[in-house]
Amino acid sequence: MSFRSSRTSDSDLALVLRVLSESGRGHPADAALREALREERGMSPEARAWVSQAVHTHARWRGFLESPVPSRESVQEALGWARRSEENPGGFEESAFERHAVPDWIHAHLDAEPGWFRALQRDPMLWLRTPRRWTLELPRWLPEVSPGPLPDSWRYEGERDLWREEAFQEGKFEMQDLSSQGVGSICGARAGETWWDVCAGEGGKTLHLSDLMESRGLIWATDRSERRLRRLRMRAARARVFNYRTRTWLGEGKPPMKTLCDGVLVDAPCSGVGTWQRNPHARWVLEPRDIEELSVVQARLLRWASSRVKPGGRLIYSVCTMTRAETWGVVDAFQREVQGFDPCAQADPFDARTEARPARFFWPQTNGGNGMFVATWKRKD
Repeated sequence: MSFRSSRTSDSDLALVLRVLSESGRGHPADAALREALREERGMSPEARAWVSQAVHTHARWRGFLESPVPSRESVQEALGWARRSEENPGGFEESAFERHAVPDWIHAHLDAEPGWFRALQRDPMLWLRTPRRWTLELPRWLPEVSPGPLPDSWRYEGERDLWREEAFQEGKFEMQDLSSQGVGSICGARAGETWWDVCAGEGGKTLHLSDLMESRGLIWATDRSERRLRRLRMRAARARVFNYRTRTWLGEGKPPMKTLCDGVLVDAPCSGVGTWQRNPHARWVLEPRDIEELSVVQARLLRWASSRVKPGGRLIYSVCTMTRAETWGVVDAFQREVQGFDPCAQADPFDARTEARPARFFWPQTNGGNGMFVATWKRKD
């Protein structure tokens, strides 16, 4: 990331301080930022970009600051740390990132792969996915893209507002994190199958499943939030995806359909540790008790959802976190408590040379996407 001059306008800096002061455990920085920018109708695109960068940079380098309290001085100090890191990437020891880039308590909850702490201090990559019928056309519409490691993935390095691009409005590409695309690849949905996207949210993986299925077959998309499902329906209409049905489901009790499915994807709500590169403020508001509480929810979701897998069908569990309780802890609990499922080895979608196995992590420093964990089972015939 290249920063504008530190001598920015007083109004821009004041907006940064306002967003930081309004951010907290119940009000994430990204939400506070969206609300603040929505109110500032007269800002230039350059000023908006700088304010966004400064908010995220302050959160990203908070552990390195003399004081984490938002102030003009702490914002400039954070921007200085980011510039030094960009200009001299090798000038920081990995141990410095381990000590300062994350809260101390997280070390007791995960086993980090080498390079993860350093990766958290870099700006995240922006990944796109094209429906297969448009894959070869995307570079013509967006020359700033380069092919990614998955068949329909693209890395975007331009500065356009992609939401306003005509090709996006026509459903010719989606903004979807690369690791999320990797989950879809592991699902391996095929034309004519029936799938259940259990925690569909706003529909990123639902749209990917539909594309893998060539729009033939049926996807049940459920979520506890009707607001998110409304957003899913809007996205699906733009993308011209119609082979799905939505239902509100709170995540326990009788599933909302009687259908047995070829595949069930449980992309469960989680602590989001794997998104700390993209969402640095979340590092400082998450608490250890959140991880334990979420692991209980995840295990319950997986148990209930598994009842809708047909004999011979696949069950996929994914979370954008790497904590032991939410990954191996949930896997172990499921295998103790639910009979009739065998772990199902899957190839690494990013490296065919890697040994196939039934569970794996995706790390930001390895593939450039969010950190994720994916486990797969097959129901016995």
